Amino acid sequence: MLPIVDSHCHLDFEDFRDDLPVILERARAAGIVGMVCVGSGGDLATAERAVVLAAKEPDVYAAIGIHPHDAGKVQPELWPALEELGKRDRVVGVGETGLDYFYDHSPRQAQREVFERFLRLAVAVKRPVICHVRDAHDDAIDVLRAGPLPDAGGVIHCYSGNSDQARRYLDLGLFLSFSGVLTFKKADDIRAAAAYAPADRILVETDAPYLAPMPHRGQRNEPAYVVKTLEALAQVRGISISRAAEATTANAFRLFNLGMPGVS
Repeated sequence: MLPIVDSHCHLDFEDFRDDLPVILERARAAGIVGMVCVGSGGDLATAERAVVLAAKEPDVYAAIGIHPHDAGKVQPELWPALEELGKRDRVVGVGETGLDYFYDHSPRQAQREVFERFLRLAVAVKRPVICHVRDAHDDAIDVLRAGPLPDAGGVIHCYSGNSDQARRYLDLGLFLSFSGVLTFKKADDIRAAAAYAPADRILVETDAPYLAPMPHRGQRNEPAYVVKTLEALAQVRGISISRAAEATTANAFRLFNLGMPGVS
């Protein structure tokens, strides 16, 4: 059994309310040694739930953010509360934050302003930034280039771009995280990016409860299924599953500083 980190999931969601202990046990039985629970709904409640869960479970860590879908609803009083949460010991990342032009649920200018503010927050709390980018890679790269980028770095979660866009993110020192989309039939550009990225910059994730990999597509996703994404990553890179697990797990520990004082 290989040690694997699910670098992005949403265990705080209502989808897991009735059977979370079972979900966690299945993950552990599958070799998952760490799960980053990303609390990034439309208000502070989901971030707070992620922090509470991370305090209870030794292999769950938290990230705090506001999804770009909800950027238009962010109120000024939210920022001090987010900064306070961001300093908690078991909070290992800021986000998800970023740009989503596929749905455009919030005005693009509001998305950009909130994204920029979260970059400054990540710098202030000394945590890596977790970026959501969909159909907005050029603008997201512009924002990230303008910075400031935290010294702790960052990751483009659920990577959806091509190899050239991957190169530009990598040039900024960022990691790329691959989800179950890597297993989808029409994801050739994403597979090409997964093959292109250096071994020391790749992560795997579920984004659970979303984006279950084949053969579970259409079902509720869960951390145990990240094994299927890892298998697909190994295949596109032409390496063994054990090498893929070794690289992605080491990268997750390094990016999120999972061995830092106060974080087990």
